[in-house]
Amino acid sequence: VQLQASGGGLVQAGGSLRLSCAASGRTRSGYAMGWFRQAPGKEREFVAAISRSGDNAHHADSVKGRFTISRDVAKNTVYLQMNSLKPDDTAVYYCAAKEISDTRRYSRFDYQYDYWGQGTLVTVSS
Repeated sequence: VQLQASGGGLVQAGGSLRLSCAASGRTRSGYAMGWFRQAPGKEREFVAAISRSGDNAHHADSVKGRFTISRDVAKNTVYLQMNSLKPDDTAVYYCAAKEISDTRRYSRFDYQYDYWGQGTLVTVSS
């Protein structure tokens, strides 16, 4: 499966962006989806994940209440709505897909994901 992330850009602190991740290829298999990010000089970190069905989701404490992950199963697309952005949110954001049979499960761990998008840069100015 191929993942194409988009929607990154430059925004002022307090602003909003919506990232999209479109899946193509072998999308008939079920996938849980996740967003991760990597800031300059830092390790990649978990941001949010959503189950194959879209019914269950989890957000990192650092973004809880500000970011929301969602998915449109029919469009094979997952979204990350980011509000109240802070300079600390500046990073390259990656979407990832984990092939999974349980429609209710997701993963917070990057090593469990099977496919990765190319990343989209989000820059938040102060």
